[in-house]
Amino acid sequence: MLATITEKLRKVSFAEVCIYSILYLITGILMNSIGIYFEIVRFEHWWQIITCYALYMVPISILIKEYSFFNQYCYGLLAIGILELSGYTFQTSYVYPNNILSELFTPYNLTLAMTLFFAVYFPLGNMLVSHIYKKLPLQKKLLQ
Repeated sequence: MLATITEKLRKVSFAEVCIYSILYLITGILMNSIGIYFEIVRFEHWWQIITCYALYMVPISILIKEYSFFNQYCYGLLAIGILELSGYTFQTSYVYPNNILSELFTPYNLTLAMTLFFAVYFPLGNMLVSHIYKKLPLQKKLLQ
């Protein structure tokens, strides 16, 4: 299994990894900024954007990119569910009291709502990266 994971990660070009990283980091900055602006949720530390979006989500996206949209979403539910639960459990994510999502879904369902929303990032991110990668005139050199 570890060999399969390593093989999948090595089949990705450096340019593709850069596209994933830039796209996901921009998304992370944007989502954290929206969460702060609307006082919904935020990361406790700025560097969590890097660890969550680049170091956690990018490899998972690469590993599941060959699957259908639905299957990527399902794997995304698991990955984001673990991320959301650990963030709130270890209090590295802050939930603003009486925020709009807590009012809409109740505080007990906030994590579920966040998981259902953010899981779609995997299939959409993979589609967008693939589209950008195909449009760029790059040398397609694999990571080795």
